[in-house]
Amino acid sequence: MALNFHQLHIFYTVAEKGSFSHAAQALHMTQPAVTMQVQSLEEYFGTKLFNRSTKKIELSEAGRTLLPYAKRSIDLMKETDIGMSKFTHMLEDRLYLGASMTVGEYILPRLLGPFGKEYPNISVSMKVINTRQILEEVLNHQLNFGLVEAEVQHPDVHVEAVMNDELVLILPKEHPLSACPSVQLEDVLQYSFVLREQGSGTRRVMEEELAKAGIDPGEMKIVMELGSTGAVKSAVEAGLGISILSQSSVKHEAALGVLQVKDIEGIRFSRSFYAIYLNSTILPISAVTFVSFLRERDLSQWL
Repeated sequence: MALNFHQLHIFYTVAEKGSFSHAAQALHMTQPAVTMQVQSLEEYFGTKLFNRSTKKIELSEAGRTLLPYAKRSIDLMKETDIGMSKFTHMLEDRLYLGASMTVGEYILPRLLGPFGKEYPNISVSMKVINTRQILEEVLNHQLNFGLVEAEVQHPDVHVEAVMNDELVLILPKEHPLSACPSVQLEDVLQYSFVLREQGSGTRRVMEEELAKAGIDPGEMKIVMELGSTGAVKSAVEAGLGISILSQSSVKHEAALGVLQVKDIEGIRFSRSFYAIYLNSTILPISAVTFVSFLRERDLSQWL
């Protein structure tokens, strides 16, 4: 029997999760299959890699010795996929991903065309939900890859910035602030706001930057919370309030003059869009290729 990467990956995941059942869930395998692969690895080395008891499993001395080598093999495999992704133009595969609202509705549609021209044999299936839902689905193994609007913090999740964006003040046509050459934050806070719902990346970034400026977001005059950027834009256009949204999401309305876009003096709502996936996941080459495309191309030419 030869040593193989698949067994090292399974061993590492069991060690990381501290459980055969949790590793099986993370790897989308049955528990007996995980156990069998670990036993095969133990037979290959001729030693036990885990000390098992009825309550828990722990790495043996041999297992502790193997663990850093297994991690290095996984890291090397990920680096290999990244390095080879630029040569996968003839790859035939389907890319499944989750995208948060702004990314999925306004950013990716402009990028999927150029990506499709460069990689014509990779088809895309995208689920558009908010950042909190994507994190939950990644953790529950319903999605293995997502693009979100705010940095998430979770010990089981790898987070990588792949794109930049900026939020701006959105006003209805002929709003009093639209005539001001310089808009001050204290003036903005006098008006009613229509905002994205709690849990959205846009909302989180806005609240974090306001808090840094010494403003309690709970003191804002919020008259409406809506579940999509499109609904927020329609409400602002109807004069129901003002908002803070991604500049990329309002280019069309700003060009038509139905919405006004302003910067707020002394505060910037700069952010990144992030790729997220489980630490224990090795992404399919189609996903690695897409992340490399986002990371390496000049996306401004399409946005």
